[in-house]
Amino acid sequence: MPVQEDTPGNPVPPEPRIDDDQPFQWTGMFFLAIIIIALIAIAFTAGFMALYAFLTKAIWVENDFVLANRWTIPVGVLFFSLLVGLCQKYLHAPTVINGGFVENMKEQKLVTNYRVFPGAFLSSIITLISGASVGPEGTLNILVPQISSWIRNKFRIARGSAAKQLGFDMAALSSAYNGIVGNPFFTGVLATEYRIGKKGAATFLVWNLLAGIVGYLFYLALGFPSFASLIIFPPVTELSTVTVLIAIILGGVGTIIALFSGFSMRAIGRVMETTFGDRVVLRTVAAGAVFAVVGYFLPALLFSGEVQIHTVLANPAGVGVVMLLVYAILKIPLLALSYKSGFIGGPIFPVLFSCTMLGLALSLIFPSVPVGIFVLCIEAAAFTLALGVPISAILLLFVMSEPSPELTVLVVISATTSLVLGALLKQMKERGSPEQVEQVAGPA
Repeated sequence: MPVQEDTPGNPVPPEPRIDDDQPFQWTGMFFLAIIIIALIAIAFTAGFMALYAFLTKAIWVENDFVLANRWTIPVGVLFFSLLVGLCQKYLHAPTVINGGFVENMKEQKLVTNYRVFPGAFLSSIITLISGASVGPEGTLNILVPQISSWIRNKFRIARGSAAKQLGFDMAALSSAYNGIVGNPFFTGVLATEYRIGKKGAATFLVWNLLAGIVGYLFYLALGFPSFASLIIFPPVTELSTVTVLIAIILGGVGTIIALFSGFSMRAIGRVMETTFGDRVVLRTVAAGAVFAVVGYFLPALLFSGEVQIHTVLANPAGVGVVMLLVYAILKIPLLALSYKSGFIGGPIFPVLFSCTMLGLALSLIFPSVPVGIFVLCIEAAAFTLALGVPISAILLLFVMSEPSPELTVLVVISATTSLVLGALLKQMKERGSPEQVEQVAGPA
């Protein structure tokens, strides 16, 4: 159930456990409420994404002074990092420090306390323009449930029913995510995977599909850019024993990236906790200093990586194998540093960026293999293992890349390889010493 977080001295009464709730009752008024919150959520999402795009262009992309003076990059990054810390200290903005890559997108981690919305909103938008390596999807996971929570409390929707309250908040998220992902049933699949074996899974699916289609159609009608067709490669038109073997090998490569992601999260988390503890402002400024230095010398590593991917794709040979590998390796620790220092955001674009850079480097080394095989198979394996929701991860990749039928087979082979390797590593963890195995295969 959603976590009830609040500012100190202003506690929120806990909601009843979902397992103790009464059976679901399907009423016309509640379905109407789902449609209304879906419209509100997607309208907010569209406005938030438009503001994010406007500020990014105005401050960084189309600002002649910034473009002409490189020293403004570290100054701007440090300034915005300071603001993020101040939002946490004085406006009680929530963070994702205590979660992994996907834990903060699950229902148990939904921050539904609307009283911290001002701080959460400011911290989210400042994070996205600060240069931190996070994507916008994680900010929506913080903000949208707060809006839906305020509405259902204001209008007494589903009062006394923890299951309906959770369903209401998740429906709002479904609307938001289906809009920006650009697919009418993505979050229906995602929510179903999260709730397999749990009470009311079928009912939650209906609510998420209803809200998701509303959000998808609304966002599509506005003509806003989504994740759909984000990175398209030439189609692969034939399968062979060689390409299947390559897909299996790349599944192992993607697995290594996912494990490296988990290791980075744990290692950097320990360093930040030991070094800074509760000194939130100093923590974000210290992380900002790292972003500033990296951004000055390697500006392609700033921000989520969404725009930078297209820049590199236009001329990967001009970037070179060595620099592509540097980009691939450094992006993951920067994502972990962003999470563990208090910046709010999501992992999808940074992980996508890292996998794409590695795939492009391999394609330059082995030019006879279609580049789409390298990039998409690595991405599929890494997403599948790191996100922990294999069907949703593969669907997301299909939406973003639209692979040909033959390439689809290779992508599924790669994703399955990562699942098998992940299961074997989990079995090792259960049999061996947790301390020993954690160094190799901890949760991402």
